[in-house]
Amino acid sequence: MTQIMGSPEEAQKGQTPGDDKDAEVQASLNRIKQKVVIMSGKGGVGKTSTSVNLAIALARLGYNVGLLDVDLHGPDVPRVLGLSAMLGLSANQKLDPLHFNDHLKVVSIESLMASKDDAVIWRGPMKYSAIRQFISDVDWGDLDFLLIDSPPGTGDEPLTVAQTIPDAKAVIVTTPQEVSLADVRKSINFCHTVKMEIFGLVENMSGYVCPHCDEKVDIFGAGGGEKTAREARIDFLGSIPLDPNVVTCGDTGKSYQETYPESAVTRAYEEIAGKIGKLL
Repeated sequence: MTQIMGSPEEAQKGQTPGDDKDAEVQASLNRIKQKVVIMSGKGGVGKTSTSVNLAIALARLGYNVGLLDVDLHGPDVPRVLGLSAMLGLSANQKLDPLHFNDHLKVVSIESLMASKDDAVIWRGPMKYSAIRQFISDVDWGDLDFLLIDSPPGTGDEPLTVAQTIPDAKAVIVTTPQEVSLADVRKSINFCHTVKMEIFGLVENMSGYVCPHCDEKVDIFGAGGGEKTAREARIDFLGSIPLDPNVVTCGDTGKSYQETYPESAVTRAYEEIAGKIGKLL
């Protein structure tokens, strides 16, 4: 199988074996119309579920979508989508993405690991090399959108994406409470520093509607994401309600939007996906 990393010795020395792959990286990126990085300032805000559901929503609109999981230490995307197979080789000897459906392809480090419970223990240069190879050595083909699920914070992974894909745009995910919004402001400043365009901000877990009485309860507060977007002068893309069924579907590898097509959460993702679709 295609070697997806350099050696630990190269990583210790700070070498980046992917440096000679610039042409291959660019050739792959040239076949992708729009690249969108899903970011969050802190963990626990539902960034991966947002990445997965936006990818599904875009695919349901008929776009050809790739979903790249660069959360190397916590790669949950395959499990959320119910994809357990290993990555194979395509006819042109590149890694063949997993196919969720006819319009959605997925790549994650978990799909290269024999044991899903193995820990990925890498320094920055190894992560840099792996992310670049996930672009150059994968047979993505022609895509309308490549969504990149980045780990929380402003570390090696989002920085590598910013350096490797200079035309990538960021969608930042937050929850309404202030502790999350404070970290989101750091993500906004990160994007400004690395000159990554911010497409907009999404407020996740924005209120819970009781299934028995239809009363809305703002468990984590409300409106903080929209206020933060307004203060930062970036677009507010929408609010995603809190629904325990999102967790249930993720744990069982089922598509929430296909299981609950008429829900408020599905409608919210469809609306945000429609806004992202206007990038084309």
